[in-house]
Amino acid sequence: MKVVFIEDVPDVAETGEIKEVADGYGRNYLIPKRLAVLADARATQIVEKQKKKKARIAAETEAEMRELANKIEGLDIVIKAKAGAKDRLYGSITNADIAEELNKSAGLVIDKRIIELEKPIQEIGNYEVPIRLTKDIIPRIKLGVIGEEKVEDKEKKESEGKEEKKAKKAIRAKKATKAKKALEKAAAEDQKKTVAEETKVEDQGEAVAEAAEAENQKETEQGV
Repeated sequence: MKVVFIEDVPDVAETGEIKEVADGYGRNYLIPKRLAVLADARATQIVEKQKKKKARIAAETEAEMRELANKIEGLDIVIKAKAGAKDRLYGSITNADIAEELNKSAGLVIDKRIIELEKPIQEIGNYEVPIRLTKDIIPRIKLGVIGEEKVEDKEKKESEGKEEKKAKKAIRAKKATKAKKALEKAAAEDQKKTVAEETKVEDQGEAVAEAAEAENQKETEQGV
């Protein structure tokens, strides 16, 4: 029987092709699955409709892939791995590891099968990795593979630097507090000294007044 394919069937035909197929294959599989219709006048309309639908979907898909490519192109990701002598890894970095890191660090869900590595990465270093979104859209990411020990050393130095800054800040705060207390103590002593001097002056004034009064009293008595 002759049919017109309204969907692509891998290794058989593409949309719009007219082919002769076995009756059983056509009636029991292609037509029930809506992959093909009998080649008649009505088939032309169906094929045209399917072609337009396919073209629309293809255009939408390409737009989505180009938008995704813009997010991926030049993206930097880092994967930590254990390494030994001469920066050789204990194991390797695969396309599955890269897909996982893209998801974790950039929130991108990428099928590992479209991440094109010629072979698993086995050394520390920087790499450019192509991702084949479509036949013609192939953005590249920048991958840095870093030894865990180097990363730990870096983190340790950063931590020590933070602790040192924290200690210096605490020392400055302690010195400032000590200086403040010293100033307060000096001010208190000055105030105490001032009060003592004022009290002394007052006492001396009272003594002079008492002496003058006593002298006046004596003179009054002598006059009497």
